[in-house]
Amino acid sequence: MAESTITSFDGLHLRHWKAERRDDGVLVLVFDRADAPVNAFSQDVLIELGDVVERIAIDPPKGVVLASGKASGFIAGADLKEFQQFDIKGTVDDAIRRGQSVFQKLAELPCPTVAAIHGFCMGGGTEISLACRYRVASSDASTRIGLPETQLGIFPGWGGSARLPRLVGAPAAMDMMLTGRALSAKAARAIGLVDKVVEPAVLIDAAATLALKGTQRPFKQRALGWLTNTFIARKLLAPQMVKQVARKAKKDHYPAPYALISTWERSGGKGMQGRLDAERRAVVKLAGTPTARNLIRIFFLTERLKGLGKGESGIQRVHVVGAGVMGGDIAAFAAYKGFTVTLQDREQRFIDGALQRARALFEKRVKDETRRPEVAARLKSDLDGTGVPEADLVIEAIIENPDAKRDLYQSVEPRLKTDALLTTNTSSIPLDELREHIARPAQFAGLHYFNPVAQMPLVEIIRHDGMAAETERRLAAFCKALGKFPVPVAGTPGFLVNRVLFPYMLEAATAYAEGIPGAAIDKAAVKFGMPMGPIELIDTVGLDVAAGVSKELAPFLGLDVPAALATVEKDKRGKKDGQGIYKWENGKAVKPELPAGYTAPDDLEDRLILPLLNEAVACLHDGVVADPDLLDAGVIFGTGFAPFRGGPIQHIRATGADALLERLKALQAKYGERFAPRAGWDNPALREPA
Repeated sequence: MAESTITSFDGLHLRHWKAERRDDGVLVLVFDRADAPVNAFSQDVLIELGDVVERIAIDPPKGVVLASGKASGFIAGADLKEFQQFDIKGTVDDAIRRGQSVFQKLAELPCPTVAAIHGFCMGGGTEISLACRYRVASSDASTRIGLPETQLGIFPGWGGSARLPRLVGAPAAMDMMLTGRALSAKAARAIGLVDKVVEPAVLIDAAATLALKGTQRPFKQRALGWLTNTFIARKLLAPQMVKQVARKAKKDHYPAPYALISTWERSGGKGMQGRLDAERRAVVKLAGTPTARNLIRIFFLTERLKGLGKGESGIQRVHVVGAGVMGGDIAAFAAYKGFTVTLQDREQRFIDGALQRARALFEKRVKDETRRPEVAARLKSDLDGTGVPEADLVIEAIIENPDAKRDLYQSVEPRLKTDALLTTNTSSIPLDELREHIARPAQFAGLHYFNPVAQMPLVEIIRHDGMAAETERRLAAFCKALGKFPVPVAGTPGFLVNRVLFPYMLEAATAYAEGIPGAAIDKAAVKFGMPMGPIELIDTVGLDVAAGVSKELAPFLGLDVPAALATVEKDKRGKKDGQGIYKWENGKAVKPELPAGYTAPDDLEDRLILPLLNEAVACLHDGVVADPDLLDAGVIFGTGFAPFRGGPIQHIRATGADALLERLKALQAKYGERFAPRAGWDNPALREPA
C-alpha cells in the first residue's frame, strides 16, 4: 500500500507525530516522540495530538490508525518525571484534564479509529487505545497490555477506569487495574480488550482493514459490559473487591485500590463525562499522598538499578558449587532464564534434591509444557566439577565458613578460563577475609542472592579493593539478564541488607526472650508495613542461618545475641523443619493466639524499627552504598521494607531525623546501649525534603 509521510499536517508543524495517508483513505497517525528512546505522553505531546485530532475532525478520513514509530514498543504511559513536577507545582488537575480531553476528542471522531499495538502498551498507552473504537495487537511475545497505575499509588486517570469496565465487564477490568497485571495479546483478546491478534508484519494493514470494515463485539461481551456496571452489580461486587484487596494491602498504607473501587461503585453508572470527572477528582487526590510520591520515586530507583546492567555480560555458562537451598535455587533460576548451568556438591544426594526443586520451579514458571524438557536440560548434575573449565561464571554457595570457602577457591581457581569470574554467595563474611589467596582478585566478587531466589528481586554485588570495575559491570549485566536488580555494596560484614536487617531481627528475638509473644511482635512490624513479622522471618530464613549471621555480625556491631539464636536445636531450625519458634504446617506459621485482653508495649514498634533505621544511617555514613537512593532501593528490594514509606532514609526524612533521634535516645535510656545512636545522624541528607 503506497503512502506519503506528512511532516506538517494541515498547516500544523509536528514534532512527535507523523501522519501517513494510505491509498485506501485511512490515515495512519504515528507516535514517535522526539529525542526519546520510548514513547511516553508529555504535555507537549498531548497538546500536539489534540491539535491533530481537531483538524482530523474537520475533514475526517475513512479511518484513523494509531501506531508507534518506536521499535521498542507502543506507548509506555505518561512521562513520570513531568508528572512529579506537576505534583510539586500543584498542577496535576490540569494535566489530568488535558489528557482526558484529548482522548475524549479522539473517541468522538466521526470516523473509525484503531489502535495498532506492538510491544509494551502501558498506562496512558492502554488508555488511548481504549479511546479508539477498535484495537489490534501483534502476536509477538513482547506485546503486553496493562494499567499498572495502582503500583504507583494512583489509578488510571485519562479515561482508563471510566472506559475499561464498560468494554470488558467490571470483574475483568477491575482485576486488571487493581493488580496492575499486564496481559499478553492472546489474554487481552480473550477478555475482549483487543478485537484482533495478528502477526507483526501485517499489523498496520490489519488495523486499516478493521477501520474500513469494522467488527461487531460478541453479544456476551456487550451484555457483560452492561450488566456488571448496573447499580445492583456495583453494590454487590464492590464489597467483594474490597475484601480481596484488604487481604494484600491496608487502606491507610495503599489507598489507591480502595479509591478505584469506591469511584467505580459511586460513579460507574454515570455518563462518560460524569465518570471522567469522578476519575479525575480521585486521581488528583491520590497523586498528592505520600504513598504515591514514594511509589513513583521507587519506580525511578528501579530504572536506575536496571541502568547499572548496561552492555553484555559475556556470561553464557554458569557453574554453581553447593546444591543447598540457596545454591540449588540459584542454579535452577539461572537455567530458567536461559543460561547453561552445571551444579556441583560433595554428594550426589544433595544435587538430586536441588534438581527436584528445580523441576518444581520449571513446572510453575514454564507454562508451555513442551518447553519444560528444554529448560530442564540446561541444568546439569556435575558431581566432579567438570563444568568449571568451561564456565564463564562460578558461584560458590557452600557453608558460611571462611576456611572452607578459601580451600574451595584454591582448588577451583586454577581450572578457570582466563576471563571467567569467581564469585561467592556469602551472606555476611567480608570479602577481604576470602580473597587472601586468590590469584586474580580483579575477577573475584560477591554475588549475594536472597531467599527465595525466584521471588526476591535484589542481588548485592559485593566489592573489595582489588576488584576490577569491569567485573562489577559484567555481574550487573548478568543480574539484569536474570531480571534482578543489582546493587553494588562494600564488602564489610553483612554488606547492606543483612547489616540493616540484623539489629531489627535481633531486637525481635530479644523482645521474645523477655516474654513478649511472637504474634504481638510480628503484628507490630506488619502494622508498620513490613511484609512479614521478624519472628516469622527468623523462622523462614532458618534459625541456623540467623545464628551463623549473628556470629559474624554481632561482634562487628557490638550487640549481644539472645539464647534463641545462640543455640539452635537440631530439627527445630524453623520453616524448613516444620518447627522453630513457631510450628509450621503446609508452609505457614501456626502462631499461638494472643492472651485475651493482651496489649503490646507502647514502644514495641520503635524497639523494632529504630534499630533498623539506626543501622541504615550507619551504612550511609560508612559508605556501604554510594548514596541514600541506592540504600533505600537495596533495603526495599532486599527486605521488603514498607515500599509506601519509600525506604529507611526516605522514612527518616518524612518523620523527621531529629524526632527519631530523640526517640532512639529514649530507648537507649530505658533499655541500654544497643540503642545508642550510630555515627551519621548529622548527615544533611537525612534532613532533605521527603
